[in-house]
Amino acid sequence: MIKLIAIDLDGTLLTKDREISDENKNAIKEAKKQGIKVVLCTGRPLLGMVQYLEELNLREQGDYGITYNGGLVQKTDTGEILSQKTLSRKDTLELYKLSQNVNIPCNFIDLEKVYEPPYPIGRDSLYATIMTALPFVPVIPEDLVDDTAINKVVFCYEEETLDEAIKKIPSYFFEKFTLMKSRPTLLELLNKEVDKGKGIAVLCELLGIEPHEVMAIGDEANDFAMIEYAGMGVAMENATSEIKELAQFITKTNDNHGVAHAIQKYALK
Repeated sequence: MIKLIAIDLDGTLLTKDREISDENKNAIKEAKKQGIKVVLCTGRPLLGMVQYLEELNLREQGDYGITYNGGLVQKTDTGEILSQKTLSRKDTLELYKLSQNVNIPCNFIDLEKVYEPPYPIGRDSLYATIMTALPFVPVIPEDLVDDTAINKVVFCYEEETLDEAIKKIPSYFFEKFTLMKSRPTLLELLNKEVDKGKGIAVLCELLGIEPHEVMAIGDEANDFAMIEYAGMGVAMENATSEIKELAQFITKTNDNHGVAHAIQKYALK
């Protein structure tokens, strides 16, 4: 029996036009009506998904969200943080130096702002085309205060150039941090203890829900850990080949109500 459904946003719940279909809305509302916890899991901050939470009636007492790719577990009605894993000032400076070495622009994000450190000449970050919920603030990295808590660092640039740069990242960084692509143009760098699977595990422990009672639906590399964690891992038809190979079920595309199809097939009574 499914007691919690974890759903990615972009490429999964949302259509290519960044909308939620009526079919998906109805399936989610029915799942909630039947007592199933429906949790949106995203790389965005809570402010970046408020409109979708409101559309789905998921901002009531007892509703939760997993943001920053598992770095935060929050109550969606109050924003109260139940779990948070961040990067220190030292970590952030180390990752900024890496961005300079591979010649890719980067940004630092906390709960309130997106920081804009100096970019490589001629290579401005594309993150402003993705992140519209938080203000962008220029920063000199060395001026960050000692108790800085950064939720994530992002490398955001043209896909082919970014992919070539990723190949140049030393293995040390993959061992020390969590690195994952959440979009073709976006690499996210986080605390090693952060991924969507760990975020869901924290919430499930709080709620007394077992992994086999979880359905997770996603499409991209940053969804790998939650699909691996869940007893019922669902890949979108438009998912990457790695996600499809991992999942127990492949549903329809994000433009063909794939979330609703999976919920109706495996979760609703």
